[in-house]
Amino acid sequence: MKNPAKELYNQLRRLPWKQLWETEVPRFDRADPRERMSNVAVVRAVGVVFAESGPAEEREQVKQWLTSLLRDPNEKVRRYAMTALPKIGAGEGEETQLLDLLRTTPSEREKKFLGRTLDKIGGTATLHVLETAPDLLPQTGQKVKASVARAQSPSVIAMDRPLAEFAGVRIHLRGRKGLESIVRDEAEEAIAKDGKFRIAEVAPGRVALVPVAPFCLGDLYALRCFGSIGFVLGSANQPDALASIIAAPLSLRILKTFTEGAIRYRLNFTSKGHQRGAVRTLAAQVYAACPEILNDARNAPWSINLYDTGRGTVVELSPRLVPDPRFYYRQDDVPAASHPPLAACMARLAGKAGDEIVWDPFCGSGLELLERALRGGVKALYGTDLSGEAIAISRSNLAAANVGPIHSKFTISDFRDFAAIEGLGPNTVTLILTNPPMGRRVPIADLNGLISDLVSVAATVLVPGGRLVFANPLPHSFVHPGLRLISRQEIDFGAFFTRLEMYQKTGAPRLSNL
Repeated sequence: MKNPAKELYNQLRRLPWKQLWETEVPRFDRADPRERMSNVAVVRAVGVVFAESGPAEEREQVKQWLTSLLRDPNEKVRRYAMTALPKIGAGEGEETQLLDLLRTTPSEREKKFLGRTLDKIGGTATLHVLETAPDLLPQTGQKVKASVARAQSPSVIAMDRPLAEFAGVRIHLRGRKGLESIVRDEAEEAIAKDGKFRIAEVAPGRVALVPVAPFCLGDLYALRCFGSIGFVLGSANQPDALASIIAAPLSLRILKTFTEGAIRYRLNFTSKGHQRGAVRTLAAQVYAACPEILNDARNAPWSINLYDTGRGTVVELSPRLVPDPRFYYRQDDVPAASHPPLAACMARLAGKAGDEIVWDPFCGSGLELLERALRGGVKALYGTDLSGEAIAISRSNLAAANVGPIHSKFTISDFRDFAAIEGLGPNTVTLILTNPPMGRRVPIADLNGLISDLVSVAATVLVPGGRLVFANPLPHSFVHPGLRLISRQEIDFGAFFTRLEMYQKTGAPRLSNL
């Protein structure tokens, strides 16, 4: 059965703004109370259509009209008006009108809708009202406080501030399952230099560190191979215990040390999708326990991630650094490009050799090449791709990386036509480092043939002892008389698994630092 009100809204929603504002709104204003009730969808449509196509010079008129409806004798009209106001950029004047209505309405339902509107546009005036009557809109208080803090005290992550009291801290370096051995090796190399951590555990998808000396976030973000950092706050078997963990002294110590400005976070149930009701409940419990910690989904510098382990919930606190400062060079990207930590892992797996000549046959946005260049010892970089856009992005990213005087050549070309590219030919390349198409987003007619050709070309182009490191999307490795398989590890790509493989061209001993 069709809903007449919904049908009317859908019709009004498709009208041009001029017709809606100059015809339907006057008709609504002239209508008697009964007809206004039947046509209240006009109010909703005004908010949506103006937000999409309304002229800026009419904004004040629209706000005045919607604000006047807050005094309408019909509660439904008032509710529609207050819902429309945030969509058109309502501010302090409209906030005052909403607060006046909040003080006088006896309707709990109307208070609920007022709270939702004030969540979006409330400011210091709303905070003042709620401070004198904290039970009036308990959930709105935290949201408005976060909004005011966002405007008045922007929050940023403090990268260089040391955490002196590190007792009880445990850090998870998380990444794709299958890469943890590479993440561990990088961490061990850093530990050997500065001795600020020890490795406590290596598990699928994560490496756990425990600090043994004061440290700052910059020490952790000197590592390139992990995907995200999580400070482990605790674990719980019962949902009621989660708020206590988030508001505990350990959490506050970390947040206060590494945050400049107001402490704002967003909640993320990692394995359950959107959990709006659970987020509201838990955020309210945390705020009641510790009003210094503000839940805020908009540009919060921290994320509190809840991992369901099957035996309970692990709570981790993660910095939200967007963009990631480690990959400052990433000016642009192409669809299906490598995840930067994966590119860093591939570059580390490849090892280092002096005067390295590196080629990526499917360079995309150039991440593998740049990650290898940043490790040093590179003489020349070659990138080929069928996409002109990818080649342009690779060049832009290389310029931003500022890797020094390295010869580079990026060419729109099929990798099988390497002989046409100056500098590429038989026995010219020391390292082929690439993440080829997987055939997932863009179907490839003969994926097996593509990868087989890559292996054959590598056997030709590589110098004796040169290496091929690539993400193999096929379930089998390749046997070639000119190459030997050095290592193979299965990597979780989310919807499927691939294999990170390294081959070495025969004819010379294996490099000692691979």
